[in-house]
Amino acid sequence: MDAIDKLWISMGIANMEWGQGLMMAIGCLLIYLAIAKKFEPLLLVPIGFGALLSNIPIAGIGGPDGMIGQIYHVGVETGVFPLLIFMGVGALTDFGALIARPSTLLLGAAAQFGIFATLIGAVALNYLPGFDFTLQEAASIAIIGGADGPTAIFLASRLAPDMLGAIAVAAYSYMALVPIIQPPIMRALTTKQERAVVMQQLRPVSRLERILFPFVVLILCALLLPSAAPLIGMLTFGNLLREAGVVERLSRAAQNEIINTVTIMLGLAVGSKLSAEKFLAVETLGILVLGALAFCIGTATGVIMGKIMYRVTGGKVNPLIGAAGVSAVPMAARVVNKVGLEEDPHNFLVMHAMGPNVAGVIGSAVAAGILLALTGS
Repeated sequence: MDAIDKLWISMGIANMEWGQGLMMAIGCLLIYLAIAKKFEPLLLVPIGFGALLSNIPIAGIGGPDGMIGQIYHVGVETGVFPLLIFMGVGALTDFGALIARPSTLLLGAAAQFGIFATLIGAVALNYLPGFDFTLQEAASIAIIGGADGPTAIFLASRLAPDMLGAIAVAAYSYMALVPIIQPPIMRALTTKQERAVVMQQLRPVSRLERILFPFVVLILCALLLPSAAPLIGMLTFGNLLREAGVVERLSRAAQNEIINTVTIMLGLAVGSKLSAEKFLAVETLGILVLGALAFCIGTATGVIMGKIMYRVTGGKVNPLIGAAGVSAVPMAARVVNKVGLEEDPHNFLVMHAMGPNVAGVIGSAVAAGILLALTGS
């Protein structure tokens, strides 16, 4: 073999397969959607770039010995990155609306129905040719309906690591599409009169209540569902840093430096799993379809529970806030507010919607714990 041949076989163009080229194009598409369309840019930019890097022939950056491959092993396989992000989410989130109106927990719980309905759908999909989802894989797909990216990644890393890339992309894509997917469902299930309901102002929440809330949630989790303790524990710890009032530096670090650094590492690590042999399969199409179905069902069941509360309270609860039961914080609450303003320009629902929105964060973590307890080995 002469020098020219050696040079040729060392070039990427000589080793590039069509699948790798296609996945690099998909990576570029994700980056385009993040930059041009503002679709979850904080995650889709690093995920898309991670897909580019991991599909470069010969480089091996996404392999077990490559930088991104090692980041994946340290942060995703162990579940550390999603847990650190949950700590940051807890530090960023004000649970005051949920504390002031605890009944909105029902809306957050109802919105998780899409997860369990999709679990059944994923198993049923095995009757079609080309699909062969195990119960663990079906559970990992179903959690997309919670609209909580870190939870989806945490559960998939435990139950279906080979599907992690497709599940993560689906989860964050549907989170980004909340303003497009949710409003038609909300309008279809509610009347003009229901959408125009003006809710009473929330009561003030004391500092003591805010400090005690993380402990109450964690104790209940420890007693009833220990499998969800990693997610709930980090969420409540982050929230305690926020509400304690004596560790501002730690709270700011959790809200900024830590969550931003982990977001970069997590995105690159997930992007490394967007390899051609794992992503370009008929199962990926099933994941995308089932994820959309889970998200739509979760939105619908949240609104339906809102309608029930509207009837029970004699028209004091606006059913729209039920759509915020999915845990896309705070985007879902903003969408609820936008749809409510369409009926009454003076009806601001965002604070009322934050109750079920943060309840959805807790609900998705609980759902993940249930699925892990039932299907995990």
